[in-house]
Amino acid sequence: MPKDFRRGVRRMVGLIDLVQTLTTPHPLDRYLELVSPALTARELRAEVTHVSHAVPGSVTLTLRASRQWRGHTAGQYVQIGVSINGVRHTRCYSPIDPESRGDRFIQLTVKAHPGGLVSNYLHDNAKPGMVVDLAPAAGVFALPEQRPDRVLLVSGGSGITPVLSMLRTLDAEGFTGEVTFLHYARQPEMVPHRAELSAIANRRPNFRVEYRYPVEPGTVVNGETSTGSGFFDYDELERVAPWFAEAQTFVCGPPPLMRAVQTIFEAEGLADRVHSEEFTLTTVPADPAEATGTITFSGSDVAADNTGASLLEQAESAGLTPEYGCRMGICFSCTATKVSGCTRNLRTGELDADPDKQIQICVNTAVGDVDIAL
Repeated sequence: MPKDFRRGVRRMVGLIDLVQTLTTPHPLDRYLELVSPALTARELRAEVTHVSHAVPGSVTLTLRASRQWRGHTAGQYVQIGVSINGVRHTRCYSPIDPESRGDRFIQLTVKAHPGGLVSNYLHDNAKPGMVVDLAPAAGVFALPEQRPDRVLLVSGGSGITPVLSMLRTLDAEGFTGEVTFLHYARQPEMVPHRAELSAIANRRPNFRVEYRYPVEPGTVVNGETSTGSGFFDYDELERVAPWFAEAQTFVCGPPPLMRAVQTIFEAEGLADRVHSEEFTLTTVPADPAEATGTITFSGSDVAADNTGASLLEQAESAGLTPEYGCRMGICFSCTATKVSGCTRNLRTGELDADPDKQIQICVNTAVGDVDIAL
């Protein structure tokens, strides 16, 4: 990098710091957003430029990020922040774009989940001109820099988004290895971006795109009661990717699909070839006997009876608005100090009684009396 360019960058940063000092007590961005919500000196934001409802129950947003955006690696997620009734809420979504380092446009496909506050708000209210907070891309679920010779992509439902980014990236790079994309959905019209998937498969003879629409046992189909079909199993794996033992496999979807893939690969001694991303929190069953005691949120002078729910949910029920992101223990936005008491990790079931320790309140619950500095 030329010295003159580095010197110019340092001067610009120094100027921003000076202006930041002069505008105290409010950050410079608080003044800039009065001119335009998308105009910031330091904070990363994005403006909605296009909204599509092509798939029932889902919305695809095209965002133009502010200049601080540094792109994403295929498979990573970003954190989006929106204000709903005066309260800021954040959630994590995976861009569906091909991997990029310079393009400031990002596409997100968001499924409106039942009871999903942010997903339903975006589905119903997002429109061009809307500005959202944006965090840099993160996550380890990503294509390796050295592309494998064979790639198997498996997704279900809204888990299609990160693997779609992977497929589009391999397509954009002119990947010459073998690729199979296997997606599970309830019905054909629920598959996002199906036309593009077909176009990719048509122009790339080494790319195979398959869809499955599982039928639960006992479902009546054409007047007959089904015994169940279309679910992932070893025979399905052999059909769509007979070379799976030499491939790198990336899977994202509902927990039953994830478990089915991982179980088969573990049985074959290939667990290290499976890479997964979960967008739902799989929890260890809670013991009702542990839902005792009082949770004290000492930073807010609030206390509440322990219900056994996550500390985040109990804080919200007590009227607090703690910072959080994915609600699944991925993004570490909701860390708080546990002053005292014992907590249980909802994902692993592990107990922790160490005092003055940082914990994630979205994936921990109280076991008896607990004090959280929140």
